[in-house]
Amino acid sequence: MVHGILPLWKPKGVTSHDCVMNIRRLFHTKKVGHTGTLDPEAEGVLPICIGKATKIASFLTETKKTYITKVKLGCATETEDKAGAVVDVKRVSSPPSQQTIENVLKLFRGQITQVPPMYSAIKVNGKKLYEYARENEAVERPQRNVFIYRLEQLEQKDSHDSFWLKVVCSKGTYIRTLCVDIGHKLGYPAHMSDLFRTGSGAIDKKDTFTFDAIETAVSQNRHKELLLPISNGLTHMARLYVNESTKKRILHGQKLKKTPEMPTSEPFLVMYDKEVLAIYKTHPKYNNMIKPVRVFNDQ
Repeated sequence: MVHGILPLWKPKGVTSHDCVMNIRRLFHTKKVGHTGTLDPEAEGVLPICIGKATKIASFLTETKKTYITKVKLGCATETEDKAGAVVDVKRVSSPPSQQTIENVLKLFRGQITQVPPMYSAIKVNGKKLYEYARENEAVERPQRNVFIYRLEQLEQKDSHDSFWLKVVCSKGTYIRTLCVDIGHKLGYPAHMSDLFRTGSGAIDKKDTFTFDAIETAVSQNRHKELLLPISNGLTHMARLYVNESTKKRILHGQKLKKTPEMPTSEPFLVMYDKEVLAIYKTHPKYNNMIKPVRVFNDQ
């Protein structure tokens, strides 16, 4: 059985689910999962968890994400990206200066509130928003708080009515909505016309492989060499290193008594040498004990 994280560079025009199905076929295993949906028309870093690594998929989605995106002023769409039908237009007769854009970007750094787009998979009353949108049914969308760690304008400029941004954000951030909201503050309808995810947690664009490269490696029986260790997906977690006797208890999913050397930030990673054994946190009933959230045995 193959275990690890495949750092995929997702191409445009395919869904994240399509990517998972492709990797299942190439690696001949059903135990495959992605770590946070990337829009079909976006491309970029999509870590794929294989084998035991599927147990950390939900923890990988918690990590910071880095994007390069283009804001297009003067035109709003129903999907907030270039794929949707146009719903509002305003001619950009006097494009905003770099300083004006910078003044607006300041408003979006730190914690912000977003209203997710109607064409999204957020569920309201058990039904996805895009299902309401397709049926032209009005529904109140829930606000959500997200965090923007970095937001900066990039030098490249395609035209007078568009500009590129680099965004480092928390999970759950809609870059489409961010582009629309920035445009609104600049006085224009807007949409996101391009999106690249260049980083997901500790996994960067330079670490990734295209499907062509993966297929070549599979044909040469080198595909295991493309996988990153499970620990690479959990660099944002504190670590506790244990001895061999404790390792056996960990792999059996046993509770442990808290000790002074245990990390205070939770959940945390438990390791033996370079091997990831489990993820632990404080027991909900017994504050002096820790219990496993995930155990990475071969069962």
